[in-house]
Amino acid sequence: MTEAPLIRADLHNHSYYSPDSVASPEELLRRAKARGIDVLAVTDHDTTRGGLVAQELAAKRFPEVRVIVGEEVRTRDGEILGLFLSEEVPPGLSAEETLARIKAQGGVAGAPHPYDTFRSGLEPDVLERIAPELDFIEGLNARMVFSSANDRAVEFAKARGIPTSAASDAHSPREVGRAYAEIPDFATAAEFVESLRQGRLGGRLSSPLIHLMSRYAKMRRMLGWRPPA
Repeated sequence: MTEAPLIRADLHNHSYYSPDSVASPEELLRRAKARGIDVLAVTDHDTTRGGLVAQELAAKRFPEVRVIVGEEVRTRDGEILGLFLSEEVPPGLSAEETLARIKAQGGVAGAPHPYDTFRSGLEPDVLERIAPELDFIEGLNARMVFSSANDRAVEFAKARGIPTSAASDAHSPREVGRAYAEIPDFATAAEFVESLRQGRLGGRLSSPLIHLMSRYAKMRRMLGWRPPA
């Protein structure tokens, strides 16, 4: 029996609805299509706006790319990724309350870029505490400065039987497709988690220089630029 082909999913990306990204939702989708990404999660900081715009745009102009509406939520304990969201999760809650809000709406929750000392991931003690409630852990984040942080994340996840995901964590169009998970196709959030369990991670790290784009985006905001309402 022939196995079904795997699809490529890039599961953590930012549009210009995040203050540190220069990419429009359309640019993210255009790049995803060009790079052969079948599923793109748009996970802006503390808002689902970019994901909703991208999802609507994909339905009209980029049917090859399936959009997962998500959010990278800033909690009191570090950042948590929520995917398959229908409502925004407010920042500033505890990790546990944030997880509860994500799951109450049928979403799935993951830990982005753990062990990256340059960003606001969950501290190791918090990661250990909430591990039983996590649906996935980011095992390959292309914006990691050191690959050893990704290696530690994979080791942590494997030791606890938690699926791993991969993401470009794009903040500019050119980053999309740098990292991805090759997984069986899925129809629901629950199937998505099981697909991650059966999948494999692919791609490579981005150049550290891409972090300059985020600095430019923040400066642009300071000078008064704002994305469309």
